[in-house]
Formats: sequence, C-alpha cells, structure tokens
Amino acid sequence: MAAVVSAPPPALAARAAPSSKTETFTDTKRRDDVRHANIEAARAVADAVRTSLGPRGMDKMIITPNSNEVIITNDGATILSQMSPLQPAARMLADLSRSQDTAAGDGTTSVVVLAGAILRKSQHLLSNAAAHPTAVADSLHKFSQKAVSILRSIAIPVDLSDRDTLIKSASTALNSKVVSNYSSLLSPLAVDAVLSILDPNNPSLVDLRDIKIVKKLGGTIDDTELIKGLVFDKKASHAAGGPTRVENAKIAVIQFQISPPKTDIEQSVVVSDYTQMDRILREERNYILSMVKKIKATGCNVLLIQKSILRDAVTDLSLHYLAKAKILVVKDIERDDIEFITKTLNCLPIANIEHFREDKLGFADAVEEVSVGESKVVRVTGIKNMGRTSTVVVRGSNQLVIDEAERSLHDALCVVRCLVNEKYLIAGGGAPEIELSRQLAAWAKELHGMESYCIKEFAEALEVIPYTLAENAGLNPVSIVTELRNRHARGETYAGINVRKGQITNILEENVVQPLLVSTSAITLATECVRMILKIDDIVMVR
Repeated sequence: MAAVVSAPPPALAARAAPSSKTETFTDTKRRDDVRHANIEAARAVADAVRTSLGPRGMDKMIITPNSNEVIITNDGATILSQMSPLQPAARMLADLSRSQDTAAGDGTTSVVVLAGAILRKSQHLLSNAAAHPTAVADSLHKFSQKAVSILRSIAIPVDLSDRDTLIKSASTALNSKVVSNYSSLLSPLAVDAVLSILDPNNPSLVDLRDIKIVKKLGGTIDDTELIKGLVFDKKASHAAGGPTRVENAKIAVIQFQISPPKTDIEQSVVVSDYTQMDRILREERNYILSMVKKIKATGCNVLLIQKSILRDAVTDLSLHYLAKAKILVVKDIERDDIEFITKTLNCLPIANIEHFREDKLGFADAVEEVSVGESKVVRVTGIKNMGRTSTVVVRGSNQLVIDEAERSLHDALCVVRCLVNEKYLIAGGGAPEIELSRQLAAWAKELHGMESYCIKEFAEALEVIPYTLAENAGLNPVSIVTELRNRHARGETYAGINVRKGQITNILEENVVQPLLVSTSAITLATECVRMILKIDDIVMVR
C-alpha cells in the first residue's frame, strides 16, 4: 500500500530553508553601480579643471547666478568653490582642492587632476582585475607613504636667508597665472612681505592674516607696492574741513560713539516748547564738546573710529568740533580690521571715553590722505615700534585683473610660507612625478599579489601631471612623457618639461622649483580622498 506524504506548510518550509547546504547568491550590482557613479562624478570634476594646469593652462570664466558677477581665473580652488557641484563625491573633490589651498596654498589644480587619475586606475582595478575596494584602498595608503618618503629623499634643503631661492619658488607659483608677466615684481614683493612678518622667536609660524591686501582700481599691476605701514581704503572725513595731513601723529583707535546718547528702550520724546528744544541741543553740544576736549587733552591728533551698528559713530556736529581741534578722523573702520590695526600701531583699542589715556595711543611720523587711481586712501607711515605686519596695495586696470592678481599673490605668499614651515625644495615641470612613478614601479616588483599590481597601476597614474603639462603647452604628450621617462631611467632626477622651450631640460637650471610641502600635501590629500570614495558602497537617502 503506497504511503501518502503530505507537503509541509509554507511557513515551515520557509523556516527550514536557511539550514540548507546550498550557497546563497548576493547581488552586488547596486554597490558596483553606486561606486561607479561616484567615481565618474569625481572624474568629471577633475577633467573640468585639467586644462587649467601648468604655465600654459587655460583660464575659466565663471558667472555667478545671483549677482551675475564674473570671475576669470585658473586657480583650482576658486573654480571648484564657485562650481558648487551637487553630487556628493564631486563635492568631495571641491573640498579636496580647498584643503590643499589651506595646507599649501599652491597645487590646487594638481591635487584634483591627480585624484582623478588615481580614481581612473582604481576603476580599472575594480572592474578588470576584480580587486576588492578594501585591498585597493590599503594599497593606496602604502603607495602614499612610500611616495612621500621618496619625495623627501630627492628634496633640496633651502636656507631662509637665501632670498633668491625664495623668489624663484614664488615665481614658479605665479608662472601659471594671468599675471605671470609681472612675476618679477610680485615674487620679490611676496618674499619681502612674508619675511617682514616672520618672528625670530617663533620662525616656523607665519600667519598670512598679518599681511593685508588693499585693492585699488586704476593704474596697472606695475603700480602694486608693499608699504611698511598702514593703508585705509577710505578717505579722511572732510565734513567740517578737518586736516588731511598730520605729522608726528598720535593715533587712537576707538570703539565708542562720539554722538549724543540714546535711551536703552525704543521710545519717542515729544518736545513742544522751543526753550526745551534749545536746552536739548545745548546739552548735546556740551556732551560732545566735553568728549572732544578729553580726546584733545591726551595730545591725540588722529582718530580711527570703528563702524557702529546701533547708531552713528559720529555726527556732523562731532566732526565739526574734531575739525576745530585739528584732529584727522577716519571713520567706519571695519570691526574685523581692528586687531590688525592695533597690532600694527602697537596700541590698544579704547572702548570708553573714561579710558582715553596717552599710554593707549600709537605713534607715527605722518598720516596723510593721498590719491590712488580714481579714489583716495589714508596712508600711515613711519610707525614707532611697529608690529610684525605689512600692507600690499594691489593695482589694476579693471576689477577682474585686480581680483586675479590678489589670488595669485595669495598663492605666492603661501609658497613662501610653505618654505618657512618646511625648508625643502623640489624641482617642478613634472620631474618629481616621473621620478616617483619610476621608483614606485620598481618597488612594486618587490611586492607580491594584488598589492604589487595596484601600486604598479597607481605609479602610472602619476604620469598624468607631466602628460597634462605637455598637452596644455601644445606639445606631443606621448613623445614628451616617453623621453622624460627615458631621461629619468638614465639617472637625470631633475629632468623636467620646459614649456617655454618645448623640450626636456634640467629644470633646476631653469629655476623652476616648488616647496616640498606642495607635492607631499597633494599626494597625501589626493590618496586620502580617493580611499574614502572607494569605501562608499551605497547612498542612503534620509527624510
């Protein structure tokens, strides 16, 4: 008699399924797609700025959507900060460029181009070599550490007293800018500005906020000058015929108002009697006059008044009395500038009229109003016991040129700051990247397995810098990079691309040098960013 076996209920069958010995299939397509999309977005950003790399790189014209402001620049950090990409991985590359700008000041385009090349090689390893993202990321970390140690081994020590070497490195940073024709003027200016704020007691600390850049329309970049003193981008108050030049100046920086006091609460006072109105006006005059007398009693003859938010810092009446007292007045000083001004004048800001004393004043040989271009500025020179600050007045024929000159000068200042922090130079012109590529490829042969294959691929990625330099200069990139590789294989460590002559030369003899910190920072930051992108396998939207 045949036995009848009934099938178990569906719930029991489902519960028994996990105990089966068969392998389960995990769908990795979504993870691969997310990683591929991130890499493509980041590479698109790198390709967008790639044509701006090097002395023959192109500029970008950026038009802001709201104000229709136009910016013309080839500075990677500026371009990417204005682009504001929406894709998160692309935004990471914009942040990467900003990090390079903060760490080194120069190499903001190089770091993004390098990250894009490493991402392309990583994508190749993930798809063609079936490498796991974690293995690729770990190999990339070792690659970064080895690359930095190789760069340090080929670096050249520099002495800060060697002004010519500092000027050469600043010139290299300016060569790729719109204002490259003026590098002979701006490079020494940048070096002198940084050396003037250098503290002998703490030589490794340079704060670029101690260098103030004032932009004035009119003239050309040739008229840009470094001033040992202060420059205010505004004219002296002429409301009551006050002085416009004061010698043997005693300068006070005040943070209170020379105007009639107001009540603490919002209220209105109705005055219907003329005698009461006269009394109010008389009290106001006496109040202001007593303040001006206290200021004049200290010998003060130059008054710098901070901009007031709640009410007018000065009135026409107070300006009239200050003019009678022969006190030069510069009003509406920005709150952010007070620290710089007091540090330069070596004085203290005064917050109350009761604290107005001579020991809080700054002293200078002359304070005068001078014409610069179409407008006027107030210049303070011959400051006694001047703090470690300096001021640069940047001139130009139009606002676009002035803005780009300021960005270029900032890069040159940062390069000199890098040399103060880490006193080593390396060659430019793609020489360090090719040398790194050669030495890392040789090191990869000593390793085993997937690690060896990954590092060999990343070593090839470094060739993107000399390849792009040659491409942007209108040269044949394949033949140039091949010849460059051969020259380095023969032991010519400092052979690089001379874009002016269109050939390979010893780049040190051409004075194309850059701080070690620019290259080490670029490689470290680029690899760190790529490792983070590789580790992402999903995007989760949270509401």
